[in-house]
Amino acid sequence: MTAKIINLQDNFLNQVRKEGIPVTIHLVNGFQIKGAVRGFDNFIVMVDTMGKQQMIYKHAISTITPAQPVKALPEES
Repeated sequence: MTAKIINLQDNFLNQVRKEGIPVTIHLVNGFQIKGAVRGFDNFIVMVDTMGKQQMIYKHAISTITPAQPVKALPEES
C-alpha cells in the first residue's frame, strides 16, 4: 500500500490559477501584490497585476491570501 503524497502548495496555487481567483501576495518586506496567478514552479509564481506580469520568487513570499475560499485538498475517492 503506497501512501499518497499531497502537495498543498501546488494544489492551492493550481486551484487559484485554474479558477482565476484573485489573490493578495504578501512579501517578506511588507509589500503587497494583488493579481491573478498565471503559473508557478518550484521557485517562482507568475502573477498578472494591473495589466503587467510579475515574476515573484517564492522565498520572498510570506503569505498568499485568496479573495474567496479555496479547496486545496483533493477529493478522496
